Amino acid sequence: MAYELIITEKPNAALKIAQALATGKPIKKSEKGVPYYLITHGSKDIVVGCAVGHLYTVAEKEKKKGWTYPVFDIEWEESGTAKKESAFTKKYLSVLKKLSKDAQEFTIATDYDVEGEVIGLNVTRFACKQKDANRMKFSTLTKPDLVKAYDDKMRHLDWGQALAGETRHFLDWMYGINLSRALTLSIKHATGMHKILSSGRVQGPALKIIVDREKSIQEFKPEPYWELELQGAVKGGALTAQHNENPFWNREKAAAVLEKVRPEKKGRVKTVTKSEFRQAPPSPFDLTTLQTEAYRTHGISPSDTLQLAQNLYLDGAISYPRTSSQQLPPAIGYEKIIKDISRQEEYSKECGYLLGKRPLKPNNGPKTDPAHPAIYPTGALPTVKGREARVYDLIVRRFLATFGDAAVRETVKIEIDARQELFTAKGTRTKEKGWHELYGKYATQKEEELPKAEQGEEVNINEVMMHDKDTQPPKRYTQASIIKELEKKGLGTKATRSTIVDNLFQRGYVTGKAVQATNLGIKTVETLEKYCPDILDEELTRNFEIEMDQIREDKKKEEEVLGEAKVVLTKTLTRFKENENKIGEKLSDATKETEREMSEIGKCPICEGNLVIKKGKFGRFIACDNYPKCSITFKLPTNALFKPSKKVCEKCGYPTLVIIRKRQRPQDVCINPECETKKIENTEARREAEKLEAGKIEKNCPQCGKPMVLRKSIYGSFYGCSGYPKCRHTEKIEGNGNGKK
Repeated sequence: MAYELIITEKPNAALKIAQALATGKPIKKSEKGVPYYLITHGSKDIVVGCAVGHLYTVAEKEKKKGWTYPVFDIEWEESGTAKKESAFTKKYLSVLKKLSKDAQEFTIATDYDVEGEVIGLNVTRFACKQKDANRMKFSTLTKPDLVKAYDDKMRHLDWGQALAGETRHFLDWMYGINLSRALTLSIKHATGMHKILSSGRVQGPALKIIVDREKSIQEFKPEPYWELELQGAVKGGALTAQHNENPFWNREKAAAVLEKVRPEKKGRVKTVTKSEFRQAPPSPFDLTTLQTEAYRTHGISPSDTLQLAQNLYLDGAISYPRTSSQQLPPAIGYEKIIKDISRQEEYSKECGYLLGKRPLKPNNGPKTDPAHPAIYPTGALPTVKGREARVYDLIVRRFLATFGDAAVRETVKIEIDARQELFTAKGTRTKEKGWHELYGKYATQKEEELPKAEQGEEVNINEVMMHDKDTQPPKRYTQASIIKELEKKGLGTKATRSTIVDNLFQRGYVTGKAVQATNLGIKTVETLEKYCPDILDEELTRNFEIEMDQIREDKKKEEEVLGEAKVVLTKTLTRFKENENKIGEKLSDATKETEREMSEIGKCPICEGNLVIKKGKFGRFIACDNYPKCSITFKLPTNALFKPSKKVCEKCGYPTLVIIRKRQRPQDVCINPECETKKIENTEARREAEKLEAGKIEKNCPQCGKPMVLRKSIYGSFYGCSGYPKCRHTEKIEGNGNGKK
């Protein structure tokens, strides 16, 4: 039987497309656990198969023993063969190869972006043995959009996007492998130490941005200044006013004004000025603004936000999230989407208001994307909970808010004359909420309403104070603001920036919620600046981004850009090899110092030693560096990352540790399992735990039948099987403390 083969990027998308295009019901088939669907669309037979992300990866053509560099002889290789962690992709590729044998027409329906195009390109030419294929373009996985995408499909791949994507993969591989090998081998050859270091085409410049900020903080010298504040009251109520000359950079001048005004108990309102301004609704979300807003409102990291948004997209709840656009075109059907959203009770009031408003026009932003509109909810009822629900709520409310009216805010200034010294009180309040009502809790406007006052009115002066202050250093980047900075500088892509930042954390170059460069990160940048500054060159990286756009527009060839990169890299790596030992020595010292900083937890509560994180046969644990004189130890969980908090527990005085678990906020936890913070607060649960510990009652493991025992960990008490490690069954205790500070 001859048929058309449609290839999607993920299994979820295959199901959505099959359901959307089927005349009747799709027939689900499965081979090796890989699903595919047989459908009839009109009179046409179609098979819908799926990839599972990238089925091919860039690799060396000839693999040699040991690491060498530079390496430029590369090719596409099956991911399942090249990487152990990608072995699961083999069965997906095998099924696609089988399905392609009897297909007479091929249609690529992967995500319409650079990565999706590369996935489609490789499957087309390597798995299906075709030179070209049809191309479906869609921004949501809703039935109307998918049917339209199929009816309007292009008769060829988006070759500009495909070749630009392939060039990006080759460039990133050449930079990543060669620079990472060079850094790692420099330490090994200089000191014999094995420490995996990495860099890349965008990672190097990104690290330099963070290190430059860290250095400016370290080098910052605070300057003193002084501010005068008047606290008083008018008939309408109390107010606080600042001297018009604030800040004073001369203490004597500020003190003289203070002495002049301090004895005065009365002042006069010199002027009252009011000004209104209209605060426009927010623009629709592109990926970067979604990531920064999710971080601001929910504390969700940019990489997690992208994953959660991708899940919502695959569920059909929102449009494609990897977009640079801040514009919603009329073609998406504003009214229909709002009507569909109104079926969800929590948004019915807001939707009802908008549906009675004409015209429906979003406050589009300046940024555009040729492939996709801004992120918007489709109106389909989602099945979400937890963090997915929070991201979904943010997207829905942002979408609704873009259609709202401007908010009207009023600023009032009351100028006070106290012995011919002028002080001004300022306050801003919202007069008309407008779009604030639609954005809900996410519209966090500061409300400072001043009491009513009239010109010439007497002011009772309660106190005049002088505040000693110092200028503050620049703020560190957050995970969200560094992504915004990378976008501003044209480094990386909307889809890769969060991964680049994650890599900096994983390699120990940066740490903390407020992103702080570690000693290793600082020394790496300093060393590369001295010996190989090209690795950190923003302009060079940005130039390659521009050239890849030119490939997309058919203004430049792939071979030309890759050839230029090889010349630059060869020059850089030659210079690196000439200074390899010097570089390796500096990086080795920095690595040791950083590891020491990251492993020291605090003072030992038993002796005068230091508690440090160590690695043993069964994972990481905390021990005293005075061992064997002091044998105190604390277990650490295996499913988390740790870093010193440099704090002690207020309850027991033991050091605390910052524990970072996937998809959860970092916790500051006391390391002492007997700490009061880990007390079982539920009385009934506590009594049961005490009885079980004393042997008065028994509780059997539901998996193996052996007795359960009370165990204690850094998180608090829990029940565990006595058959551990053969049986790893555990149970939480209701009302158990978790040591969180």
